[in-house]
Amino acid sequence: MTASDPQLALAVQYAVAEPRLPRWRLRRWAGYALAGAAADGLVALQGAELSLRLVGLAEGRRLNSGFRGRDYATNVLTFEYGVDPLGTARGDIVICVPVLAREAREQKKQFLDHAAHLTIHGVLHALGYDHIKARDARRMEALETAILARIGIADPYIA
Repeated sequence: MTASDPQLALAVQYAVAEPRLPRWRLRRWAGYALAGAAADGLVALQGAELSLRLVGLAEGRRLNSGFRGRDYATNVLTFEYGVDPLGTARGDIVICVPVLAREAREQKKQFLDHAAHLTIHGVLHALGYDHIKARDARRMEALETAILARIGIADPYIA
């Protein structure tokens, strides 16, 4: 990250304790995602005001059911509120820690590597990226992979 990168305001909420994910670490990952998105240029960004909430299975399931109509806890949910006229993006990101841990085990990934990926993925969604169309998915995945490589984490999309 450099002095010219967009400014990040990040609030972290712990509905579940996870000592491996202190605020400083989550902020660092979110900052890398913000800097990567700014360099990518999908949207003109001056900054981002984001909240990141770590939740358990019950809250993860309730949120996914209530907002997406899917009755299970998912790994990451993002609520994107858009970019204001001054270039500040706003959004809320919810990471379900038990799902993150289970996926890391099943995919034989390090917990922190998978947590970094989900955080970066969620932040990119909050900044306007999506993966509904194949072209958009390729762009988002390439950016995630590049950001993760910058911090020494392997491509999460390679089986």
